[in-house]
Amino acid sequence: MKKLVVVFLALVLSCGILFASDYAPLSGTITEISKYGNAMTSIASSDAYAAGYEPGDMVTIMSGDYSSPSPLGTDYSNVDSGNIVAVFSDTGIEIAINYGSFATESGVEVGDAVSIDMLEKGGYAEEYAIRQLERTDNRDDYASDEVFANFRMVDEGNIAAGILYRSCSPVRGDARAPYADKLAQNAGIRTVINLADSEETMTAGLGMAPYYATLVENGDVITLDMGVDFFSADFTAKLADGLRFIISHEPPYLVHCNEGKDRAGMTVALLEALSDATMDEIVADYMESYENYYGVEKGTEQYDMIAKIITDFFETMNGRPFPYNAVKTVAEQYVLNTVGLTADELATLENILKGN
Repeated sequence: MKKLVVVFLALVLSCGILFASDYAPLSGTITEISKYGNAMTSIASSDAYAAGYEPGDMVTIMSGDYSSPSPLGTDYSNVDSGNIVAVFSDTGIEIAINYGSFATESGVEVGDAVSIDMLEKGGYAEEYAIRQLERTDNRDDYASDEVFANFRMVDEGNIAAGILYRSCSPVRGDARAPYADKLAQNAGIRTVINLADSEETMTAGLGMAPYYATLVENGDVITLDMGVDFFSADFTAKLADGLRFIISHEPPYLVHCNEGKDRAGMTVALLEALSDATMDEIVADYMESYENYYGVEKGTEQYDMIAKIITDFFETMNGRPFPYNAVKTVAEQYVLNTVGLTADELATLENILKGN
């Protein structure tokens, strides 16, 4: 009997492999390129599901001369930074690179043909399951206003207390925005570095952020409208503008993007590194956003998988792995050689963060 079961399972697995190569390719066109470099396709998510494709499958993305394996997922965080993912969204399949620009990497443009072909059914299912993140927009589901708004003081390394804060967006117009605005007021924020918005999109959300509106009126908010390709010329030029805005304005400072975990996470990590924070401190602060939003627990495989994003960020900055006790040197060289601040500007920025 045992031998028959083994033979039966072998036949099932063999059929699975055969069927995995029998899914019809999904074909469409690129309909839009977002400011982040994501490529929206005309392939409807419902059509993909109907054809047997689902999150956790491995596929091949093809457009013109470009071809790349990719998992199917439901969020950009389903893969490591720098990796491609095809995301099921309400408006269709969107192809992205987590913390990068798919359009730049692939060279695709609006109107180009694109196809998605099954590579391995369920080939990414285990990692996809580990990376699943869920949250609500209900304040009562969170321990405090600060946790709900992902609002906190940053004091890693030698950053002085009360100088630097981070949060979700007070002007996004969502359930968290009024809490972030009120907490900014309570902290006495005097200067805001808004990494996510243009002036136009920021203005649309000011009705829910009266304190923020006063800062805008006083000229104490900079809107940088950044993408998420942290090493693009556009990002580093805007980062330079943001750092110089800090130098020319008064603390306390608030750094935010939309959720306060990606662009804000990387920018704050850089400021922490410049302030002699250890890599462990930088990672812990970065991961606090995932603890706040999603309840990700330290010591789990999920925590370690996500935490790799921030260590990879600094290794990419350096061009290769390095001993983590040299993270300040890596950050300083990046600010001087890539972002383009002068040595005097860097020294001023570091002294401001110390409270001097």
